[in-house]
Amino acid sequence: MDSTERNQMKVVSLNVALPSTQLYGEEEVFTGGAKRPVGSAMLRHPGFEGDGQGDTANHGGPDKAVCVYPFDHYAYWEKTLGRGIGPGAFSENLTVSGALETEVCVGDVFRVGGAVAQASMPRTPCGLLAAKNGERLFAKWVADSGYTGFYMRVLSEGMVAEGDGFDLVERHPDGISISTVNDAFFGHSMDPDLIERLSTLPEFGADGRAIFAERLTRLRSAS
Repeated sequence: MDSTERNQMKVVSLNVALPSTQLYGEEEVFTGGAKRPVGSAMLRHPGFEGDGQGDTANHGGPDKAVCVYPFDHYAYWEKTLGRGIGPGAFSENLTVSGALETEVCVGDVFRVGGAVAQASMPRTPCGLLAAKNGERLFAKWVADSGYTGFYMRVLSEGMVAEGDGFDLVERHPDGISISTVNDAFFGHSMDPDLIERLSTLPEFGADGRAIFAERLTRLRSAS
């Protein structure tokens, strides 16, 4: 990621929502996924003010305080779905240009407006994302494409606004990209050294470390 690419990264849309009951198809669900753009919001350690999760067992928490999705993928999904999609279509807090999964690494630190946040783990697509977009296989499509987006933890609180830069402050020395983690998580890579490193990497989200620790145990048992 050179300086030119970093200069191109910015917040295209800032999206928040408190949990509410939404009708997805014929099913009512209680979710924080119906996010809408706002001009600015204060980013606290638990997440943005005015934002929340309906399913706190699987969403939210320190390692998933902010959900980021690359704006660069929107054209692909509009073509795939055959229709336009609006800001926050992936229930992300930050729609960011230039912050691709192949470039952003676990542990990378970014300044976003007045806040500082650290990439922690890929965003794992779920059934509610499929229901929201009206496509039963949408979560699988996201996983297969690798266009997952990623989560961040908040290191320093501050105000964030649409149009703010998304500036790399510190690159993690391990250089394990979100894309590389996705390959391991979805079974495209079975590199035992990578799996072992992810199981103990402090900057990797706790949920992810637990998944790869279990996978490492299975690999060792099979060998």
